[in-house]
Amino acid sequence: MNGLKDAISALVEAKRDLFIGVNDKVWDCAEIRFAVAHSADAICGALTGEGFQVERGVADMPHAFIATFSNGKGPAIGFLSEYDALAGLSQAADSTQRRAVTEGAHGHGCGHQALGAGALAAAAALKDYMKENDLGGTVRYYGCPGEESGSGKAYMARAGVFNGLDAALTWHPFAANRSMSMSSLANYQIYFHFKGLAAHAAAAPHLGRSALDAVELMNVGVNYLREHVIQEARIHYALIDGGGHAPNVVQPQATSLYFIRAPKTSQVAEIYERVAGIAKGAALMTGTELTIEWDSACAEVIPNEVLARLLHEKMTEIGPFEVTAEDEAYAKRFIDTLSEREKARAYSSLIDMYGPSFAEEAKRIAAKPVANDILPFYSTEAAMPGSTDVGDVSFNVPTGQMGVACFPFGTVEHSWQWVAAGRSKICHKGMLMAGKVLAMAAVDLLTKPDLLEKAAAEFRARTADDKYRCAIPPEVKPR
Repeated sequence: MNGLKDAISALVEAKRDLFIGVNDKVWDCAEIRFAVAHSADAICGALTGEGFQVERGVADMPHAFIATFSNGKGPAIGFLSEYDALAGLSQAADSTQRRAVTEGAHGHGCGHQALGAGALAAAAALKDYMKENDLGGTVRYYGCPGEESGSGKAYMARAGVFNGLDAALTWHPFAANRSMSMSSLANYQIYFHFKGLAAHAAAAPHLGRSALDAVELMNVGVNYLREHVIQEARIHYALIDGGGHAPNVVQPQATSLYFIRAPKTSQVAEIYERVAGIAKGAALMTGTELTIEWDSACAEVIPNEVLARLLHEKMTEIGPFEVTAEDEAYAKRFIDTLSEREKARAYSSLIDMYGPSFAEEAKRIAAKPVANDILPFYSTEAAMPGSTDVGDVSFNVPTGQMGVACFPFGTVEHSWQWVAAGRSKICHKGMLMAGKVLAMAAVDLLTKPDLLEKAAAEFRARTADDKYRCAIPPEVKPR
């Protein structure tokens, strides 16, 4: 018998309906960026009911919050949550066809409804365990809006809300169970606004100054730049405003939104200066005016292998959740919506991570509709090809994160399939498992000072020559 496992599992299972209800309520709300009032209300209401003191409106964000429970002197452990959805990804629950609930509305294609609910399960279970065992320490639940393209945690880090925390733990819904020690790509998100002069495109084109020409010239210039940046860098853009719908008018305004990514914030800063120079050149070539507007930015993740291994250890102790024949049939319906190429990616992603020696095990796992196996621990100095504002937290406090299977294996992030399966029994099981793992890891951190010190020592070593500075200019506020 595992006393801690049994105790935490019982505490989570006793309130499973509460946590599942929060998952489903936030899924229903499907709000984006910083406009997440109803989602925050649902989580804050549950936290208040659990006896946490909730402070809302932190870091200039009305729907960012900190919920605190303290049981006397001891370490402070924080759980990071997210609850924002993706724009335009509305999708009917459980439907295996692409079908919006409301056209143009939003949907939880990254599983953040489960992320927030799972962190709630961890915080509530840890609080109950501390009370039952007279264990000293502080639990903090951080409500972090705007992870998807808003970088809410960066604004929170800039405001110092993670100060005084001894360790931060978090998780993310995936299609597999794995704990990894790895970094991510730092990211700048910048608007480039061009202002020109309207004119009749046939009768008086010489009087016009085309903002759309400026955007197009900028994009061409950046495309040439791609050959001359580091291999790991990524530069993406979207045309936010093309100037109107009339081809016979010289477009007087146009806007592009750029995402610039690289393994280090310093590398992103260097590439940004070159992109901004190209934009200035485009304005000069077209006789237009350029305004550069910051949206957000996030730092790369500072890995903490001590905490990542702790999460893997506790995940292994909890073990895979039960997958029923009903779960498998449900998941297979979504897998059948994938192309053969998409299905093959499930296998190849395991080989990419663990190498050819993992081939037989990868085949077995990839053949399962629900990959509830605990994958081997993975550690690398390379950065994953994505960005997260967890990076800004990790520069301020030792931070560990893991992924838990909540979706059919082979389906991917930001897909309509993930939205559709976000209220499923599979997602609920994964979310509850995540809560148990996080709570167990937190108990170890509260009761084993040497473990917490090892995590702190690794943090100090990794940040000794790379002190945190929020990349978002101080005058820029979340919006």
